[in-house]
Amino acid sequence: MRYIITFLLTATPALADVPNVVTDIPPVHALVAQVMGDLGAPELLLAKGADEHDFQLKPSQASAVADSDLVVWIGPELTPWLDSAMASRPEGAAALALLDAEGTARRGYGAAEPQGAEESGHDGDDHGAEDPHAWLDPDNATVWLGLIATELARLDPENAVTYETNAAAAVDGIAALDAELAALLAPVRDKSLVTFHEAFGYFGDHYGLKLAGSVALGDASSPGAARLAGLRAELEAGGVVCLFPEVQHDPALVEQLAEGTGVRVGGALDPVGSSLEAGPGAYAALLGGIARTIADCAAQ
Repeated sequence: MRYIITFLLTATPALADVPNVVTDIPPVHALVAQVMGDLGAPELLLAKGADEHDFQLKPSQASAVADSDLVVWIGPELTPWLDSAMASRPEGAAALALLDAEGTARRGYGAAEPQGAEESGHDGDDHGAEDPHAWLDPDNATVWLGLIATELARLDPENAVTYETNAAAAVDGIAALDAELAALLAPVRDKSLVTFHEAFGYFGDHYGLKLAGSVALGDASSPGAARLAGLRAELEAGGVVCLFPEVQHDPALVEQLAEGTGVRVGGALDPVGSSLEAGPGAYAALLGGIARTIADCAAQ
């Protein structure tokens, strides 16, 4: 699959100091990198393969946050460890929390759950609470590119035109990618899918996918016996086509649940891009990887 992203190469060096920018997760880093272009490179805090919800900053990373001109992040709903680190920054230091930003489409958790899967309690995300995985809706990424460009231009007005031009090019790239993924996923929109945890609501809503539930409600929670029994019964009843593990979780549980049910086990999904190489192309690779993995399983 080809992902179309346009990068603007600046012909002249920056006329002023470019802001020192820190980001939390790979898709946010990718969007900021596209807007900055050749003017500078943002720093990504989340290490490859690390858990975005529970991450320990290195001393050098904590210093980078403290010394940054701008922090661009999803918000404390996703990365609470960064919220505490930002307390060391000077009062009034610039920060852009994308989940709270104007124009961001937001949703709560609440995908359909297998009958009998409810539990009295769990650790991790609260079912029905705010879903922070908003980067999985490309419409949000389009909004954020403009906000990132505006904030960078405010901090670095001499390069404002470059930021705005780069953002516009990135928006065009996402529009082309979105059309490609919509066409790829259109044939499987009526197929019932179950994911490992409830992280794909934005993606499913945007592309009209039928997400029937999840193995676990939250990243930090382990599904209990009642939940697993309910899910197993749902799989045995028929209707669910694919069950997907995730890159940060052992696939053994998913394979055990699907065994003997006729439900296919798809490739491991990566909602935050923790398995990807960081850079401006990571956002397209993230969405494209999810779409291709779903289509490869559900279209069989």
